[in-house]
Amino acid sequence: MAQHFLLSAAAKTLSLKAVMRMSEEEAHEAFRQIRWADTAGEPYCPRCSCVAVYGYTTRRLWKCKGCGHQFSATSGTIFAGRKLAMRDYLLAIAIFCNGAKGVSALQLSRDLDVQYKTAFVLAHKLREAMASEDAGAVASGEVEIDGAYFGGYVKPANWKENRRDRRLRKNQNGKRRVVIVARERNGKTLTFVVKSEDAAIPTIHEMVLAGSTIHADEAPHWDQLHARFLTKRINHSQVYSDGESCTNQAESFFSRLRRAEFGTYHHVAGPYLAAYAAEMDWREDHRRVSNGEQFMMVVAAAASHPVSRQWKGYWQR
Repeated sequence: MAQHFLLSAAAKTLSLKAVMRMSEEEAHEAFRQIRWADTAGEPYCPRCSCVAVYGYTTRRLWKCKGCGHQFSATSGTIFAGRKLAMRDYLLAIAIFCNGAKGVSALQLSRDLDVQYKTAFVLAHKLREAMASEDAGAVASGEVEIDGAYFGGYVKPANWKENRRDRRLRKNQNGKRRVVIVARERNGKTLTFVVKSEDAAIPTIHEMVLAGSTIHADEAPHWDQLHARFLTKRINHSQVYSDGESCTNQAESFFSRLRRAEFGTYHHVAGPYLAAYAAEMDWREDHRRVSNGEQFMMVVAAAASHPVSRQWKGYWQR
C-alpha cells in the first residue's frame, strides 16, 4: 500500500529546531528575503516603492531618499509595530503551520512564553493573512455547496419537566450562525458566515461563476440555485453519493472544522467564526503541501498583508 503523503519525508521539510537555532540576525535576514523576494532581499520604500534607500548602522532601519520615510522590515505589514523578536514571529508561524487542526492561543502563549493576549492577537493576525489568499476569489466548474451551524448553545434545564425542544427557533438564543462552504472539486475552498442558509443565496451568486455546476443537498432553500446554475441534488436521507452528485468534499471540510472546534479551540462561534473557517479552508486547500512550503506561504502572506485594522491595538480598543 502506498504511503500517505503526510507520513512521508516530503511532508516534513521544516523543523522547529531549525527555527529555534536561528539568531535574531538570521531571522531578520530570512524575513527580508521573503518580503522583498522580487529584489533579492534588497529593501525598498513601502510608501513610494523607491529603491534608493540607505540603512542605519546602529539599528535595523532604512530611510527612503525619495520621500524621507523611515521603515523597518515589518513596516506596513501585519507585524507593524512589533514588540517581539523576529525569531519569535517565525517560530510562531512554524508552530501554527505544524498544527494539523490548528493551534490554540493558550498553547501558543506557553510555547512562546508570552501572555495569552499576545498569542491570541498574533494567531488572529496569521488567520487574517492566510484568509487574504482567497480575497476576491470565485469558484467555478464543479462546486459543492453546504452549510453547518456553530455556536448558540442553549443549556438544557435541570428538571425534565422544564426542558424544551431546543431545535425550535423560539427556544434558541439567536447567537447561532452558519458557515457556508463553496468547494471546487480538486480546487479551492471558499467560506463565509451568515445567519441562516437561505440568507446565503445572494453571496453564492457572487462567489460562484455563472455556468458552473453546483452540487447541493435536498434542503429547500437551495431550490433558488436552479435558476442560475446547473444544480445537482443529493438526498442524504437515502444516499450520500449516487454516482452523479454528492457533497462529500464539502462535508470533509466541515469534518476538519468540527474537529478543530472540539479538539483545539472549543469555542469558534461569535465574531471570530469567519476567521476560524477561513483558517480551516486554507489548511484544507494546502493539506498536500509540505510544512516548509506552508511556512513560507504564511510568512509571505504576513509580509505582503497591510496593517490589520481589526487586530492592531485590539486590547487597547
